[in-house]
Amino acid sequence: MFDRSSSPSQQAGNDARESAASLWGPLRPFIAMEARVGSWAAQRPATAFLYEFIRFGMKQAWACLFGAIMLALLLATHLWYPKEAALARYDFLFLAALAVQSLMLAFRLETLEEAKVIFIYHLVGTAMEIFKTAMGSWIYPEAAFFRIGGVPLFTGFMYASVGSFIARCWRLCDFRFTGHPPLWSVMALAALIYINFFTHHYIVDFRWPLIAGACLLFSRAWIWFKVWRVYRRMPLIVACGLTTLFIWFAENIGTYARAWVYSTQMQAWSLVSFSKLSSWFMLLIVSYALVAMVAQPRNMTQGERDEIEK
Repeated sequence: MFDRSSSPSQQAGNDARESAASLWGPLRPFIAMEARVGSWAAQRPATAFLYEFIRFGMKQAWACLFGAIMLALLLATHLWYPKEAALARYDFLFLAALAVQSLMLAFRLETLEEAKVIFIYHLVGTAMEIFKTAMGSWIYPEAAFFRIGGVPLFTGFMYASVGSFIARCWRLCDFRFTGHPPLWSVMALAALIYINFFTHHYIVDFRWPLIAGACLLFSRAWIWFKVWRVYRRMPLIVACGLTTLFIWFAENIGTYARAWVYSTQMQAWSLVSFSKLSSWFMLLIVSYALVAMVAQPRNMTQGERDEIEK
């Protein structure tokens, strides 16, 4: 924990030892330099605020790395991929996603723990995609060799990018929690949500009771996150809601690039319905449960809270 009585040089050393950048090899050479910049910024309230704001943006950008690359590939291939190419666009996206995943691991831009989350979510997302496309919920309008049924295999990476973001953010911001529900209850809720994605086509859709259940389950949960030297906090359900909104923005980019389309977008692109926010919120709960299963939520102790509040 940040000791406010330490000198700038001592604090720079503490920052270097505690920096989350040490998790990713290519970032380690910059830890000491960043600590010196932070020590300079801490001398004035205005520069400290600006520095923490910029640092937050950079951490979010790093957490989004895999998803941002995937969105860039969707847009780039939509705009410039040759229609007469021997390799179908969807197949190129699948091979490119595999290459990106391999390169990120090889250059230590991604940890093995993050790769595990991506792999698990890839399986979970692809299974749901196969069912949903068979039911006509959305379609993939282009041909592909690497596919299962009507689902090109690059789509699993799009789901996995959500899990990747949560896992990377968890480690970058050293998540701690107060009032977090037992992990078994989170997993049980996620299982019910996942089952409902399938069963609502045949019986009653329980999405609203499940969303209400999620709000109730996380009603006392606060997430503590460390952008710089001290922990900030927000209700966990609010963090889930904000993340859901940004996933919806990303989905609009994906449908604009015609990676997949809904029935209302067959003739021309239109904004994805706001009703999809409920679906993405439920899927985010599934994502959170999968990451939490690997990361294991860590409670913020009373001693740590007392130190923060001094």
